[in-house]
Amino acid sequence: MHFRYPLADGVKTAEGKDYIVVATTRPETMLGDTGVAVNPEDTRYKALIGKEIILPIVNRRIPIVGDEHADMEKGTGCVKITPAHDFNDYEVGKRHSLPMINILTFTADIRHSAEVFNTNGEASDAYSDDLPEKYHGMERFAARKAIVAEFDELGLLDEVKDHDLSVPIGDRGGVVIEPMLTDQWYVRTAPLAQPAIEAVENGDIKFVPKQYENMYFSWMRDVQDWCISRQLWWGHRIPAWYDNDGSVYVGRTEEEVREQNGLAPVVVLRQDDDVLDTWFSSALWTFGTQGWPEQTDDLKVFHPSDTLVTGFDIIFFWVARMIMMTMHFIKDDDGKPQVPFKTVYVTGLIRDENGDKMSKSKGNVLDPIDMIDGIDLESLVKKRTGNMMQPKLAAKIEKNTRKTFESGIEPYGTDALRFTLAAMASTGRDINWDMKRLEGYRNFCNKLWNASRYVLMNTEDKDCGFAADSEVEYSLADKWIESQFQQAVKDFNGHIDNFRLDMAANTLYEFIWNQFCDWYLELTKPVLWKGTEAQQRGTRRTLITVLERTLRLAHPVIPYITESIWQSVKPLVDGVEGDTIMLQALPQYDESQFDADALADIEWVKSFITSIRNLRAEYDIAPSKPLDVMLKAADEKDAARLAANQQVLLSLAKLEGIKVLADGEETPACATALVGKSELMIPMAGLIDKDAELARLDKEIAKTEGEIKRIDGKLNNQGFVAKAPEAVVAKEREKLDAYKEALVKLAEQKATIAAL
Repeated sequence: MHFRYPLADGVKTAEGKDYIVVATTRPETMLGDTGVAVNPEDTRYKALIGKEIILPIVNRRIPIVGDEHADMEKGTGCVKITPAHDFNDYEVGKRHSLPMINILTFTADIRHSAEVFNTNGEASDAYSDDLPEKYHGMERFAARKAIVAEFDELGLLDEVKDHDLSVPIGDRGGVVIEPMLTDQWYVRTAPLAQPAIEAVENGDIKFVPKQYENMYFSWMRDVQDWCISRQLWWGHRIPAWYDNDGSVYVGRTEEEVREQNGLAPVVVLRQDDDVLDTWFSSALWTFGTQGWPEQTDDLKVFHPSDTLVTGFDIIFFWVARMIMMTMHFIKDDDGKPQVPFKTVYVTGLIRDENGDKMSKSKGNVLDPIDMIDGIDLESLVKKRTGNMMQPKLAAKIEKNTRKTFESGIEPYGTDALRFTLAAMASTGRDINWDMKRLEGYRNFCNKLWNASRYVLMNTEDKDCGFAADSEVEYSLADKWIESQFQQAVKDFNGHIDNFRLDMAANTLYEFIWNQFCDWYLELTKPVLWKGTEAQQRGTRRTLITVLERTLRLAHPVIPYITESIWQSVKPLVDGVEGDTIMLQALPQYDESQFDADALADIEWVKSFITSIRNLRAEYDIAPSKPLDVMLKAADEKDAARLAANQQVLLSLAKLEGIKVLADGEETPACATALVGKSELMIPMAGLIDKDAELARLDKEIAKTEGEIKRIDGKLNNQGFVAKAPEAVVAKEREKLDAYKEALVKLAEQKATIAAL
């Protein structure tokens, strides 16, 4: 709405008009206007600063003030100022000492008489409290229409324009919230902020990641007084009492107030109805939980705490306020303010798989309990839409839920959820939730469970070499897994110390899945089946001790499965005692148990076995078909590795024999692969049907060439390249490169087969 406000005392604008035009989206608040603001640099209105206008309907004389809040480029350049009913106007009013006129009741109806205050919040007679009788008790939106109509009748309605407007809606009542003057309790925060700023500047408190210090400083260096009273039904009630004369008394209890102020029993006291802001109560947490204000032993021992874990969105609301309040109330023996904690670890926020913030109104919120225990589709739909008051929104959320979770959510377990959250927790970055990752980490937990069953099956009721007189011989694989474990311990603890939970989780995953389960358990089988008694004891002892320590290493991330398995493992390990894994020490790196040669030797063994398996797949040779292979050893070290591990290689690679070639010895047509610097060869004669394999390769080559031609055509089409998203074009180029690489390999295979 654009209203004309007449200028007082015959004053004219530069254009010769006897009025100025103000724009408003809340016409009813004009009843409380106490000024009009123009930009002091605006040449259209510069000469009007200090003049007055006659406010229509109420006939109130109000000043024109110069203030940068008025935007010369926006609207008419004139802004009506209603300090009692707009936050920005309130600040303008304070700068120019404009009175504040409250025109609304708590139910948002027009008052019968206004409340007039000065900028200190004291009652004022600067203006009359009269309001037009026709609006008394009128609901605000009805008053809005009536005032617009009256301006129109008075010839003061300049124009009406459509305008997109964002308005605050109460999440409890679902109605528009009206800013208005109320009596509140405040904390003056500027004196509290300075010590809290210095605590971070001098390193007494550190933020991880460090860049969040900037967010902290931006709040604290421009801190405003803190309103700590809330009009809710729950919380700590404000400890203030009022008598009938309006006097205020503060104390812990009414009895204390009466005693301290000498109030007679006939004096009636009423406690403030408001409660303390939740963040105010929370700000006392670090010391309030330790018995303060009493100087308890707990307060002396456990304060300050070490690390606070929180999200970046409450750095000011909670973190900064805890620091301010703690440093104000808690001092050491020398009177120096104590910090509440030494490190603030800032996590990211969890978003959905599309990167959108999880929101009830979007229907993309996932309840951790649903992912842990599982929930059927109908129950999930009911849970998400059951309490919604808006049918259209409920229908939209139901549709999205049915589309996303066609069969509900299956149970994944607490450990899988915890591991997923840890693995995705890159410092300070938001987490885009992915159910596939959750499924993968459930498989990881299952992998650990099944591996533990294998270990227990091979160690329970068997000699694991813990007796003092037991002869124990450790295999190369035993020494290797011990070294791998020591490296995992070193990496895991380092990542934890640096708050890289994602890298710590990935370290656990890599060691448990790829090294312990996939390789070591396989490497133990030849020893357990064909080794000597001493060798078997060594492997059993390594199996059970490495598993026990691995459970302790993984326990902080996946506590339930590790506790369950540990209870079965504990009786088998010499020297391990206690009722729960929770009270066991976290493993620490032991350099004396790290064997670099064992690591290098087993990596060579793994490469040998992997090469055999890859060649079988490449040439379509059945995994169960025994093979004779040849090795052209690069040096004596590789030849020694072959000799020392021949039984393992024959067993795991499914080989009949391994021949070490002499220098210059001729070989038949072979499929080859590099193992370190040595060359591994499989004679192909008799292993495959030459004609059938050539026909298969020709078919694959033709298919691959067809794909290359198709993608080439796409990428040479300028219309496709110009219109398709960059990511799509990049994906096509990646596919083209992959097909070209495959074509080269197919050609090499064909040449090898043709030479047979």
